[in-house]
Amino acid sequence: MAIIYSGIPVEIREVVLKNKPQHLLDISPKGTVPVLQLANGVVIEESLDIMRWALAQQDLGHWLRVGVEADRLIQWNDGDFKQTLDRYKYADRYPDFSQAYYRQQAEVFLTELETQLTGSRYLCGNEFSLADVAIFPFIRQFAGVDSDWFRDSAYPALNRWLEAIVATDLFGRVMVK
Repeated sequence: MAIIYSGIPVEIREVVLKNKPQHLLDISPKGTVPVLQLANGVVIEESLDIMRWALAQQDLGHWLRVGVEADRLIQWNDGDFKQTLDRYKYADRYPDFSQAYYRQQAEVFLTELETQLTGSRYLCGNEFSLADVAIFPFIRQFAGVDSDWFRDSAYPALNRWLEAIVATDLFGRVMVK
């Protein structure tokens, strides 16, 4: 979303992770996606770093204007929440606890987001920011595990936030297959 928003032309290559192309492994031996190779050969291998790079090129809506609060939420998302999300989505691979247990663990973060969104339209105020674009895909994944539960949950502001982002033109342009 940050690349499309910033208007930077890129070549998108679909990758089947079970059959990684040699070019991917040549530029990024760890073989994870996304990977962005710049015209000067520099390789950026982390989503957040790619977003920050794109927004540093052009950030008309000032998505980067938020500071400490955005960083705190993104760190929490990229750390504990992502780990718990994986266990929730694939509970059968993590049989130590039930899916309901993993969902309950994830709700600590959801509650924080709900609190943030109760007082503002977006996670760090009334303008869309890096925090929203960085966290949104993971909340969307979480909601997709049990969409009925999520829709009926104690997170109405988080539901509205998620629905509003999915309804944007930007999201529609990004999700073209």
